[in-house]
Amino acid sequence: MKTNQFRAMMLVLLMAVVSLGMVNAQVITVSGRVTDAKDGTPLTGCSVQIKGTAKGTVTDVNGRYMIQAQKGETLLFRFIGYRQEKRVVKSTTLDVKMKADKLALEECVVVGYDREPRATKVMSAAYRMAACPAPGVMYDAANAEEYGAFQENGFKRVSDAPLSTFSIDVDAASYSNMRRFINKGELPPIDAIRTEELVNYFSYDYPKPAGSDPVKIAIESGTCLWNTNHRLVRIGLKAKEIPTDHLPASNLVFLIDVSGSMWGANRLDLVKSSLKLLVNNLRDKDKVAIVTYAGSAGVKLEATPGSDKQKIREAIDELTAGGATAGGAGILLAYRIAKNNLISNGNNRIILCSDGDFNVGVSSAEGLEQLIEKERKSGVALTVLGYGMGNYKDQKIQVLAEKGNGNHAYIDNLQEANRVLVGEFGATLHTVAKDVKLQVEFNPSQVQAYRLIGYESRLLKDEDFNNDAKDAGDMGAGHTVTAFYEVVPIGAKNEYAGKIDDLKYQKKEKVSVNPTGSHELLTVKLRYKAPDKDISKKMELSFVDSKSNNVSSDFCFASAVAMFGQLLRGSDFIGNASYDQVIELAKQGLNKDDKGYRREFIRLVEATKGLERTNKK
Repeated sequence: MKTNQFRAMMLVLLMAVVSLGMVNAQVITVSGRVTDAKDGTPLTGCSVQIKGTAKGTVTDVNGRYMIQAQKGETLLFRFIGYRQEKRVVKSTTLDVKMKADKLALEECVVVGYDREPRATKVMSAAYRMAACPAPGVMYDAANAEEYGAFQENGFKRVSDAPLSTFSIDVDAASYSNMRRFINKGELPPIDAIRTEELVNYFSYDYPKPAGSDPVKIAIESGTCLWNTNHRLVRIGLKAKEIPTDHLPASNLVFLIDVSGSMWGANRLDLVKSSLKLLVNNLRDKDKVAIVTYAGSAGVKLEATPGSDKQKIREAIDELTAGGATAGGAGILLAYRIAKNNLISNGNNRIILCSDGDFNVGVSSAEGLEQLIEKERKSGVALTVLGYGMGNYKDQKIQVLAEKGNGNHAYIDNLQEANRVLVGEFGATLHTVAKDVKLQVEFNPSQVQAYRLIGYESRLLKDEDFNNDAKDAGDMGAGHTVTAFYEVVPIGAKNEYAGKIDDLKYQKKEKVSVNPTGSHELLTVKLRYKAPDKDISKKMELSFVDSKSNNVSSDFCFASAVAMFGQLLRGSDFIGNASYDQVIELAKQGLNKDDKGYRREFIRLVEATKGLERTNKK
């Protein structure tokens, strides 16, 4: 009898243990909000990962996240500039308040650019030692960033230059780089501001292509608010959208800079987190190889199918930084690996992650340009993701992206990585139209003078428009491109377009101002090539200005961004513009802001206004 009672008790105890284990192993959906412990600001793009696993997610624009985990597991919360937080899963709701990491936030750059002197902070000795792993070597990032200088476009008289020709630019690196400076409490260097990239950071609701052409042109005009005697013309392009499942197979080579200058949370650590976001979206038919370079280049991972995500993640996790930067050797090796795994009619692309600080082998902008121009003929495109603060070589990275038939983004945080590599996966990595050029012809009976806002590095000769050998920018699936012209109408006072004396030894014939009697303001011509073709096709659209100011909300917002870019550059043509006017205009375009990017822009303008006021004291 006692034996039976003992067995019964043991059975009950065993069932209780099993039941407890099942409770502890119960998978639940955990959600919550991650905020700044000091002011409650939501942290967008914060990494949330289950400790000891590759499972993770990132917070949305409101700082909210959702993840499936077992009770008892530990969640790791990581965000650049904040201390890592650990929380044990006990219930379905888990909010976290993160504290700023003072050491990480002490990194600050002394910038010696074309601006009035600004107050600077000194990078801590501890951080400088950490930034260069080599024993006894100090790495001081002050004054080490490089930007290509350029002169902004001025006004041109239609009688002298009726055509304006340029390559499209889908890059948006200048915007996130500008955001990085402002979030640190500094005004960006003037040459870091490329106004067209600020405007093109945002997507706009242009009509989608409906016919056989992969691109559609849209034109809109309104009053130029910084000079109300002028008109502002917006030219918009929209590339056809392709669902991710229908995109061709990808042959990707991750080319990763693991030199000493890439050490740190906002450099190699951010690269690793960024690429893992992309890996999560790979399809089984995609494949990835990894090439690394420091003092020399090597293959970290041979081409691996997208179905083996864990193997790719593990290779990324093993990366460490140290040594010099043989960028040229890395690029050559990456192209060789990409060509060895070439997919016919597929997306063959190198994704370079670097601060651009090449210092071994081919390292000059000119040398890199020649290298890329030769290699791009293989059909392998080059996307460049810029990282780093303090030693960022923007000029070299711009050259690589422009000459490599690819695009350029600057990754300042994990939220930006998510936007570029996940939210805009097709636009970033899949070309639908290559060598896209625009040529605008102005009607001299309607327009005295004009100027193109931005695109200074993309200008072409008029004869280049019909020259299919001339390289130009590419458009990815779903991409939008925007260009603004400030136009001086006939009859308006022209204060900007200069005048020269009549020639002594020859007489210039006067141009007939109304050769056709047309009331059109301008005509936009566009040339593009299909990704697998070498002969371009031409599109054309004419535009009559209604001379009203009945504009769309997108027009208001985009023109506010263009105004902001010109204010940051200290433009000679900014007229009556002000930061208050930028904010007022931008607020008229907030009806299409599901992801919060436009509201963030307004916050950046408000912060810039405060910085300008501080610097004038």
